[in-house]
Amino acid sequence: MFNIKKVQAHCDIPCKVYDPSVIQYSALSIVRFIDLINEEIKDANMNSNNISQLTRLISVKEQHAKEVKTEVATIWGDYFKEPQISKYPEIHELVHSIMQLASKCKQENIRENGVELLKNINKFTEIFWSTKEIKTEKKFSPYPPELVIVCPILKSA
Repeated sequence: MFNIKKVQAHCDIPCKVYDPSVIQYSALSIVRFIDLINEEIKDANMNSNNISQLTRLISVKEQHAKEVKTEVATIWGDYFKEPQISKYPEIHELVHSIMQLASKCKQENIRENGVELLKNINKFTEIFWSTKEIKTEKKFSPYPPELVIVCPILKSA
């Protein structure tokens, strides 16, 4: 009916919409949940309500860590091609480090792992926006844990 010979796309859905902000907010959430988990654990009266709350916090923290891994893998695998990789050959090692730190954040409740994850995601974000020739700036997130994130400087409307 249509006689289509060949169709190509650089990814699953060639939308050209990639944005690492999702992984930044997931990393911020991981640090926040680790903080909340550690506060909950300090409570000597671990009753069923506290245990339920702790279980939910751990579950959501792990969902965010999984989301980090999924989104980073998607951007790295679908967006980064030869021109970007040649310009930023460190991207492979950085992505591997992000994956390892996200796993540590699932396995442990050590705040420093979450903070280091965010730092690496910020490096990833800077590289990503640089490949699009968009400048970035560092800002404190407006909500707990109020850590630094990298933001693109967007054009005014």
